[in-house]
Amino acid sequence: VQLQESGPGLVKPSQTLSLACTVSGDSITTNYYLWSWIRQPPGKGLEWMGAIAYSGSTYYNPSHESRTSISRDTSKNQFTLQLSAVTPEDTAVYYCARGTNVHTWGSWGQGTQVTVSS
Repeated sequence: VQLQESGPGLVKPSQTLSLACTVSGDSITTNYYLWSWIRQPPGKGLEWMGAIAYSGSTYYNPSHESRTSISRDTSKNQFTLQLSAVTPEDTAVYYCARGTNVHTWGSWGQGTQVTVSS
């Protein structure tokens, strides 16, 4: 399976960050898997943002749940992350990943740098 993130590298404060993950080699509706968004701010560890399951159910990190939305387009085999009201603290490398739960991910995208700055 291959995952590829795409989206703008620069977002202004208060705007909405939107990223897409295009999956090849597997279907996002395949039983069993969770498709997650994970980020790593500069100098910090990995932070799970949320996931969408093969069923379409969504799960979010409570720390960001009010600002986070994950959806999917099965016709494109793609899932997306939207993070609203961003601040410079949302600057990070954002990864999409496939896993069997919200703590274990076996396949990753290469990551995309998103900077929040005016």
